[in-house]
Amino acid sequence: MIAVSSCLIGKKCRYSATDALNQQLLDKLSKYDYIDICPEILGGLKTPRLPCEIVLGTASDILMGSAKIIDSNHNDITEHMLIGAMKALNICIANGVTKAYLKQKSPTCGYGLVYDGSFSSKLMEGNGIFAQLLISNGIDIIAV
Repeated sequence: MIAVSSCLIGKKCRYSATDALNQQLLDKLSKYDYIDICPEILGGLKTPRLPCEIVLGTASDILMGSAKIIDSNHNDITEHMLIGAMKALNICIANGVTKAYLKQKSPTCGYGLVYDGSFSSKLMEGNGIFAQLLISNGIDIIAV
């Protein structure tokens, strides 16, 4: 089973109430069983919403309680993101997911690079919290 970020298959769940449709990926996925997941929506966040970024560390630091995720008005939304990431992980485990296609740069789904918390479009090495949880549970990630 494959998991995919909901925005990549055309669901308008991104912070801007838009999608990040990747038609080539959607065509590829048509040959497989997959589930789509948006940890941010699962965490109770609405669309549209303010953009958010990881500050004071990485996803690993968030999971250890020493970093957080804030929106562009500096509201701490870490709890929503953690709840959503854990729900998404549990869905993946319950469905036997072995691979995930995730949206790049996201504070939840980002893999390899995420925004640095300055809201200036600067990137840093790291993962979103959902991606980090998947890695910790042996699920392969492909960034899209």
